Amino acid sequence: MNLIIENATIITMSKKGTIKNGAIVIEHDAIIDVAKTSEIKRKYSRGYERINAENKVVTPGFVNTHQHAAMSLLRGYADDLPLQEWLEKWIWPLEKHMRSEDIYLGALLTAVESIMSGITTVNTMYHYAEKGNEAEAFAEAGLRGVIGHVCFSWRKEHDKKALEHLARNWHNAKNGLIRVSVDPHSPYTVDAEYMQELRKLTNELNEKYGSVSKPIIWHTHIAETEDEKEKIENTFNVKLEGGVFEYLDSLGVLGDDVIAAHCVALTPKDIQIMRKRNVKVSHNPVSNLKLASGISPVPQMLKNGITVSLGTDSPCSNNNTDMFYLMKTASLLHKGVSKNPTVMPAEQVLKMATINGAKALSWDMEIGSLEPGKKADLAIIDFKKPHLCPLYNEASHIVYAANPSDVETVVINGEIVMENRTLQKINIHKLMEKIEKTKECLLARLRE
Repeated sequence: MNLIIENATIITMSKKGTIKNGAIVIEHDAIIDVAKTSEIKRKYSRGYERINAENKVVTPGFVNTHQHAAMSLLRGYADDLPLQEWLEKWIWPLEKHMRSEDIYLGALLTAVESIMSGITTVNTMYHYAEKGNEAEAFAEAGLRGVIGHVCFSWRKEHDKKALEHLARNWHNAKNGLIRVSVDPHSPYTVDAEYMQELRKLTNELNEKYGSVSKPIIWHTHIAETEDEKEKIENTFNVKLEGGVFEYLDSLGVLGDDVIAAHCVALTPKDIQIMRKRNVKVSHNPVSNLKLASGISPVPQMLKNGITVSLGTDSPCSNNNTDMFYLMKTASLLHKGVSKNPTVMPAEQVLKMATINGAKALSWDMEIGSLEPGKKADLAIIDFKKPHLCPLYNEASHIVYAANPSDVETVVINGEIVMENRTLQKINIHKLMEKIEKTKECLLARLRE
């Protein structure tokens, strides 16, 4: 598609900053120019579809760096419980009855909700099956994503076969929309030897299917709760002298391709190691608050130059994919804890939701900002709303006042996937009917 979006306020998240009365020129899947509308009109006259974005703000599409997309099927199933009880007594027992078609439908529902929230890229960790999986769902919806298979010590051979099939069939697939990750679940469910084996496997898969510019990355939960160190010690009969990152560093598995979700219970030495190894972080404030896991020391990580992005976590522990609420919560939470209103300003949080998210996924050469040469992933937000009036600062409104219903149009890889709040690829009502029927079948299998 050749498209010009004009008369907009464009938050580029690049050195150009915010362009008032700006325009973006898209050819096929890429941005070829970003400038003032008057300049764009002089340079590009014919052969383009046009969107008049007057009174609207254009941002890079949001990047959600930690999800379990298929778990939208479990939204609201087990709330108000501690993490360990939530997982072991409720979530894992029900998940045992999920079929591959259930995983596909759950991921499709999350993909739809994500797009309607202005999210254009999702990093998801779940159980991969050859038929009926999250990759298929994202591809059908037109959503960009990193698809991972979650690995546990109790199913090593199964994991390795699944990862090989996932990488071979999906890495850099669907015109580059889909990438792949290797996902050790956590240090307390994956033993030391298997952690090292998965690191070696990641390198091997990259040699076969990845590249320096399009790598297969690592995605894992680390230091989610204060008792994680004890859980590792008790599960694997080991003794940890320091923090969880110290333990993982001793195994030689950390690197700049690792995105660590949560990072709540960190020692000062952990933060030094994260900086040294260039580990990226997915901050999940809403999920961490809901499960009472604690508060990640994000301001300290940022001061140490660590790349911190934002993740919603699953629709089962959040319970939605609302990036606006996530941004606001991230900002307000750390202001309140630090008793400093200057901590986590709107511009910084918006950066975490866009270009930092792209960096965390090793995808920042193609997405995360609006500049020539990058893929055309963007959201058009309607600012002609009472709750966004009057307007002094666009970034502040996006972080503190806007909501998903303000997202009018979404473009991913140069294709309009939602226009005027209407999805172009998925029938929402039919999907919701299928989801309700699937839920009833899932519960029936649990009761059998």
